[in-house]
Amino acid sequence: MSGPTLVIELAEPLSPAALREFRALMVGLSSHFDEKRPGFFDVNVPAERLGVEDRREEDWRKPFPLPLLGNATADKELAALVGFNPQREDWRRPFLVYLMGPGVGDESTFEAEHADEPEVEAILGFRPTHAVNVSAGCNREIDHVTTALLTAAVMDVIGGVAKAELLDGQAPVVAGLPGVSGIADDDWMALGTAEFLRGWAGHPAFRLVK
Repeated sequence: MSGPTLVIELAEPLSPAALREFRALMVGLSSHFDEKRPGFFDVNVPAERLGVEDRREEDWRKPFPLPLLGNATADKELAALVGFNPQREDWRRPFLVYLMGPGVGDESTFEAEHADEPEVEAILGFRPTHAVNVSAGCNREIDHVTTALLTAAVMDVIGGVAKAELLDGQAPVVAGLPGVSGIADDDWMALGTAEFLRGWAGHPAFRLVK
């Protein structure tokens, strides 16, 4: 995926009931839903369904940088179109949200991403048996916010601990947020609750790692 990814670490496999609730959440949030296997969802999630307010002006026309007319003369009606793209911006954000680990799929990915993490496991208090990746398909500011909020929404249903990579200098900011379990990997990794993700998404210094 071309956008940021967050991970939800799980201490035990999801029960059938939890997996059903996970699926129901994704169906309810999505404007497009494709289940590639149990627990693997290819979705589009409108930002508004995650509580992100649409702050666009009434004149929603998006600036279009190409000088289409150049120096050619044109009538006033045609000239008035230059500088705007008449297509409304699409706030339906694409995501892959998928459970991985032994017995459910993507086992090799899970093993590679969880190899040699003693510091993370010490903070978690457990060795993850499974995980859920929440990966955005785009990399705009709104995609970073919706990735955090979608991950928090999934955690409300299935539990787990969020694992987020940090940018240089973010650790001191993140360490003071509510719901932070700890900072690992020489200040390059934060672990915490859904409350942490929501607080982090609302902070002025917020930005996820692509």
